[in-house]
Amino acid sequence: MSTAARCPALVVAACASGQGKTTVTAALARLHARKGRRVRVFKCGPDYLDPYWHGLASGAPVEQLDLWMTGAEDCAARLHAAALDADLLLIEGVMGLFDGADSVADLAARFAIPVLAVVDAWAMGGTLGAIAHGLKTFRPGLPWAGVLANRVAGEHHARLLQDGLREASDWLGALPRLAGEGGGPLLPERHLGLVAAHELPDALARLDMAADALAATPLGQMDTAALGRFAVEFAAQPQADAPPLLAGRTVAVARDAAFAFIYPANLQTLTALGARLAFFSPLAGDRLPACDAVWLPGGYPELHAEAIAANRALRADLCAHVVAGRPIWAECGGMMALAESIALPDGRELPLWGLLPGRVTQQQRLAGLGPQQLALPQGVLRGHTFHYSRFDSLARVATRTARPGQGVASDAGEAVYRQGSLQASYFHAWFASSPVATAALFGGLA
Repeated sequence: MSTAARCPALVVAACASGQGKTTVTAALARLHARKGRRVRVFKCGPDYLDPYWHGLASGAPVEQLDLWMTGAEDCAARLHAAALDADLLLIEGVMGLFDGADSVADLAARFAIPVLAVVDAWAMGGTLGAIAHGLKTFRPGLPWAGVLANRVAGEHHARLLQDGLREASDWLGALPRLAGEGGGPLLPERHLGLVAAHELPDALARLDMAADALAATPLGQMDTAALGRFAVEFAAQPQADAPPLLAGRTVAVARDAAFAFIYPANLQTLTALGARLAFFSPLAGDRLPACDAVWLPGGYPELHAEAIAANRALRADLCAHVVAGRPIWAECGGMMALAESIALPDGRELPLWGLLPGRVTQQQRLAGLGPQQLALPQGVLRGHTFHYSRFDSLARVATRTARPGQGVASDAGEAVYRQGSLQASYFHAWFASSPVATAALFGGLA
């Protein structure tokens, strides 16, 4: 019988985006993993890219926590399971501590997890004290760990920052400005977020640099006993078993640098539904494995359009799959790869697989962002959208997604295109939010 689990835990939050939450979370995970401690990292909200860094730093899978998208019960179950065999849990927040309807502060308060506030103090002195005081007291009763100043110029700057705090115990240290090779950002970015850790040959060295810097702070010098002050008790959370609606069926999953946006929980849901998973790499020239259904996840097809188009054998396999009436679910980048062509910001237009009529236009400005839900006859899938491209298509729009609280469909939601057994959308689904609806996407209720 499952029982409560007690484990030190921290929510790494900030007053806004861009303060250094990801760097601090990954550095803390790497520092303790190097000491042989078992570290589990979670990421608040939808995010495919930060988890690559946290997984490398901790040596363990990284999962999502979101009170709306994944649900409070799902969060409780994942935290409890991790706490059963971990020495430290780290939860990286998203945006600012109090931003959004289901904020990071809401999550921290619900599970009584202390908040570590990261503040970019590069151009700041005693004002750090006001920011720390505001974050700490704005919501009465918020569990609190302290503040870590980021991008600090030196010892004198650190003393000015520390002296500005109302309570000495709030000070957890200062990190200097850390840079990668050539003076660029330690964790470089592109249009959808951080460059994934596996794309940089020196990714682990970058994390070690951050961990070494953190080791000189009061936070980094905490041993197992000292971390006990952040211990949290996580209650057991019973979970209903998913019905075996995909038993005996094989789902082929594209997985490589162009199709990399895959939540581990989505794979877990497919497996729990009884599916056998067969992974393939379009960029490596793989053919479509023998399968009953296909999942084309999101990623960066715009960076690999020529290689995608060059895999003509796979294109033929996908066409035959649709002609045979077998389902394909394509999300965001997966949908883009199925278009006829893509127009890039540099003026080039490149062909793609052409299973869906229409043209993708990659642009510099954001085209879609935020939580979304997709209502299907079998249930409502929760998820999100985040893209910098437009898809102009004559394919039939079977339905649209909606924002939370806006009903089952909205003209402002993402289109869900349907062409025979192929369904595609910019919508990224969290499969665990409705296993039955997920099974329907992959033909499990046919």
